[in-house]
Amino acid sequence: MSDDDDLFGGTGETRTRLPDGDGADGYGSARRSARSAGRSPSRSVITVVGVVVLLIAAIAFANRDGSSSDGGGEGRGGGNGTEAAPTAPTGEKPVNGKAGGIPSGYSKSEQGAQSAAANYAVALGSAEMFDKSRRDGILKAIMAPSSVRRFEAELDKAYTADFFKNVGLNDDGSTPSGFQFVSRTSPIGTKVTEFGGGRATVEAWCGGLLGLAGEQSTKPVTSSWFTITMKLEWTGGDWKITTHSQKEGPAPVPGDDRASNSDEIAKAVEGYGGFTYAR
Repeated sequence: MSDDDDLFGGTGETRTRLPDGDGADGYGSARRSARSAGRSPSRSVITVVGVVVLLIAAIAFANRDGSSSDGGGEGRGGGNGTEAAPTAPTGEKPVNGKAGGIPSGYSKSEQGAQSAAANYAVALGSAEMFDKSRRDGILKAIMAPSSVRRFEAELDKAYTADFFKNVGLNDDGSTPSGFQFVSRTSPIGTKVTEFGGGRATVEAWCGGLLGLAGEQSTKPVTSSWFTITMKLEWTGGDWKITTHSQKEGPAPVPGDDRASNSDEIAKAVEGYGGFTYAR
């Protein structure tokens, strides 16, 4: 249930920068991603998790100082200034703090709320969400204190043996021998739809990956597109989630790319870290 009415403010591009480490993300492992229409276990996941719809992924930060490229400069062609200026990072300087391995300390602004929503989407979709202790740690780091217990209870009911089986995992949520569980979410862009009074509603358009990489996998890694709507409140000097929901799309037309084999996917997941998102 996303708030689609009376949209305003918060438009712009989302800026990313590679993490400082060697390709490992801010959590030290793969992240959970997305759901895909009837063709992927994620679809069922969303149905099962319902309003909690988490499972999304994470990380490192852009430490630019927010200088803009359009301040009084000429257009690219040196004309009358009406042409498009060269692309350059814009926006406020992102945070450099962390809570539970997740970026924290956002500015109390629309840009800060968008940065928080993008990084929280990544965390909620991480593979760590399938482990009870790690999941609880993530919730404590990104949820408003008043919402933590409720979300813990809802997710404990959602992450069942049947749910794990649906995405190809063992009954206890562990990965079957010989396979690699892939779960990542990458926000493509964010938009503020409500802002004021220490509260914000932010939509994050995301692409995700979900499945098991490995020979003979019956749950191959598939991609999906979805939009997450998060309601945030300013509490304890930072933005925290009070509730969130998810809907399918917008999904682009699939290209003609050759589908990679399971080994290529596994190596890509191991070799490429994630991003920390900032406005």
